[in-house]
Amino acid sequence: MAGNSFGKLFNLTTYGESHGPALGGVIDGCPSGIKLDLDEIQNELNRRKPGQSAIVTQRKEPDTVKFHSGIFEGVTTGTSIGFVIENTNQKSHDYSHIKDSYRPSHADYTYDKKYGVRDYRGGGRSSARETACRVVAGAIAKQMLKGIEIKAYVSGVGTMKLDTPYNDIDLTQIESNIVRCPDQDMAAKMETYIKEVRAKGDTVGGIVSCIIKNVPVGLGEPVFDKLHAQLGKAMLSINAVKGFEYGSGFHGSTMYGSDHNDAFNNDGSTKTNYSGGVQGGISNGMDIYFNVAFKPVATLIQKYETIDKAGNTVEMQGKGRHDPCVVPRAVPIVEAMAALVLADFHLINKLYK
Repeated sequence: MAGNSFGKLFNLTTYGESHGPALGGVIDGCPSGIKLDLDEIQNELNRRKPGQSAIVTQRKEPDTVKFHSGIFEGVTTGTSIGFVIENTNQKSHDYSHIKDSYRPSHADYTYDKKYGVRDYRGGGRSSARETACRVVAGAIAKQMLKGIEIKAYVSGVGTMKLDTPYNDIDLTQIESNIVRCPDQDMAAKMETYIKEVRAKGDTVGGIVSCIIKNVPVGLGEPVFDKLHAQLGKAMLSINAVKGFEYGSGFHGSTMYGSDHNDAFNNDGSTKTNYSGGVQGGISNGMDIYFNVAFKPVATLIQKYETIDKAGNTVEMQGKGRHDPCVVPRAVPIVEAMAALVLADFHLINKLYK
């Protein structure tokens, strides 16, 4: 299997399956001399872990990260940072009913046809549990990117959408509720809706928005490695993601150029920011902001028809512990992937100096 690594200079390789003994990763390219707050890395994992509230999967995993190399007395040494997150609460029998059948809109069918064998327990390598490794690496990248602030939040659940302009969002309110929506009234409505959806055995999608502040001018390359292109790849590599837009996004296609152009101030900043902080694939010093669309979770706790390996129609019903809506737990994952992209370009820029 190819494609287990992300990044050029700041590089993360992950391993492990949802119901295997452990997940883990190796981070290469992290500079030496970075003093790490290990408690903050664990806190980032706690924001992603299952079982944290009534509106997420009730699988109970401590998701405690253990570092095996690359850190000495809390400081990076410049060598490979190896880490492991042990799985402690697998219930593999919950997946025995899908051993020979394919769940709709999952990776079951394509995985089996590509490799000829699959770990059906929780999706194996295709499981979103792999993203725990990304959060660890992203937490380290955040601490390397001193001064840059990366904040994601839930801006939509189903048809409910927070329309507050990105620059009016109170980022201090994101962690004040279990939905991770910075508007308390909207958060309460979203929470109620997610619980109603769960009670019906159904699922719902949503949108995670992200704002990145204090980005220096010059991150990104002007051709294939545009900053927004790499951010798009990073976000689209997250399980269940169906869409990515930055700056004015799809709305920008409805505007006149005379309205969409970001006029300059004398200091090089711009009066508007429809560009989303990126011009010509390179950061321009303005805030970067983007939206990430997540589909509804494909596992339904209700009966439905599908096919087995022989092509026969069979009836199935989802079992196990699943998220009725992934977006509250996806917030730290979106932040982590954004941090990995910026960390990589930060190191690439050093090559020019």
